[in-house]
Amino acid sequence: MNSRFLDLALRLPDEFRALEPALRELLTRTFKRGKIELRLNPDRAPDAAAALPQPEQLVRLAALQVAVRSQLRDAELMSVHEVLQWCRSTAPVAVLDEAALAAARVCVERLGEARAREGDRLVAILMERVEHLRGLAAQAAPLVPQVVARQQQRFLERWNEALATAGANQSVSAQSLTERAMSEAAAFAIRIDVAEELGRLGAHLDEITRLLRKGGELGKRLDFLIQELHREANTLGSKSAALELTQISVEMKVAIEQMREQVQNIE
Repeated sequence: MNSRFLDLALRLPDEFRALEPALRELLTRTFKRGKIELRLNPDRAPDAAAALPQPEQLVRLAALQVAVRSQLRDAELMSVHEVLQWCRSTAPVAVLDEAALAAARVCVERLGEARAREGDRLVAILMERVEHLRGLAAQAAPLVPQVVARQQQRFLERWNEALATAGANQSVSAQSLTERAMSEAAAFAIRIDVAEELGRLGAHLDEITRLLRKGGELGKRLDFLIQELHREANTLGSKSAALELTQISVEMKVAIEQMREQVQNIE
């Protein structure tokens, strides 16, 4: 697959150009995403019953040869090989077209079966990555209160330093102390607020699981959810003031990138 949209490339001999609309309709009805190349190489070897001339063709050829020799008395008769070639080239177009379409249908059916098997394998891989991410989120959740406690302690230490400075320097007003306290509190809240990210990440994982179990055309929806997972993991890492959470964020991004690569192959 490796393509967000359906990209068709048809390689047809000139005598089969009229089949292109029908072949495109067959492919677009079956596939919705991916890069697909269909190449038609007719077997021109004279073999078996398919190469045997039909009686009406021989009658027509005999009449043509009589007409030619009436104008060109030195013209040579056609060889058996030349007769067979001529008969194949003048075979009914509808017969050749139907044979080509039938072969294309077989190819599409077999490709669909192969993709179904590959899809089952990809679903198993993605489910395993989803569970891995759930495990990482479960590791991160109990760390959040610990991070909060450490940040609270640091905040109190900075606040006490500010009070000590105010006591030594009477020029520092109560308003300045209040502004600093508000600034510290805002920074504190921003730095420790990772519970929301973990909650949204869990919701995205639930939706991915639901889609994978449901089946159908999932590719574009999964693309979006993978982007959302990456955004939450990035935010978790940028907000974290704890090394443990930062390491978990990195592991999450690695797993999400692995999922993104696999999702490119899902319709």
